Amino acid sequence: MQARRIARELALLSISQLPPKPDRLTSQQLQSFIVAAVRTLTAEVHDSLETAAAELQRGSDRLLSSETRAVDLNSARAMVQDAVELTRTALNRMGAAIDLPEMIQLANQQEVRHYAIELLSMVQVHRPDIDSLLDECMVDWQLKRLARIDRDILRIAVAEMQYLGVPDQVAINEAIEVAKRYSGEDDYRFINGVLRRVSNRLKGESIEPEAAPEAIASQTAGEASEN
Repeated sequence: MQARRIARELALLSISQLPPKPDRLTSQQLQSFIVAAVRTLTAEVHDSLETAAAELQRGSDRLLSSETRAVDLNSARAMVQDAVELTRTALNRMGAAIDLPEMIQLANQQEVRHYAIELLSMVQVHRPDIDSLLDECMVDWQLKRLARIDRDILRIAVAEMQYLGVPDQVAINEAIEVAKRYSGEDDYRFINGVLRRVSNRLKGESIEPEAAPEAIASQTAGEASEN
């Protein structure tokens, strides 16, 4: 698991704690935000495992019910299917939780924390300019209308491209991966489109502003129905 990707996720989990005014924050303040983010990840591990255990228990109960309470073959089959789905969900949840301890361990490394703090600092100091640039790359839509998590993913990516010297394609790809983990099902498509237009704008190329998320969702649904 890449150290910088963990740093981006820490910054994303911390960014909501930033004050609204673009004032410079002390290193101690920024460190406290990161500590809170690590605690959030730790709590997520416990919650995921507890939920998975509960789902496994429910699956076991459904299997037992299929043997003792089913009145016919169809009802038994339905109960078994419910048990299988609950077990599958629990295993998927446990699989996701397996990555979290590694994230927490990496989050405590100095290199990871340093980059997370650098990201937070750049977003905080340059937020007005970052938000203005993002708004310019969207028509019939505004940054403030996006989900908070999507706004923050976009801000972090722009901060990397414009102020930290990260290659545009790297920043875009990383934002997409973070969006797949934390955003809505198809939101990463919208984020990808906006950031590509931001990249073109920074290079001085002409751009076509990104469509609203609903339009992208409708297009995706249409493509799925055609297939």
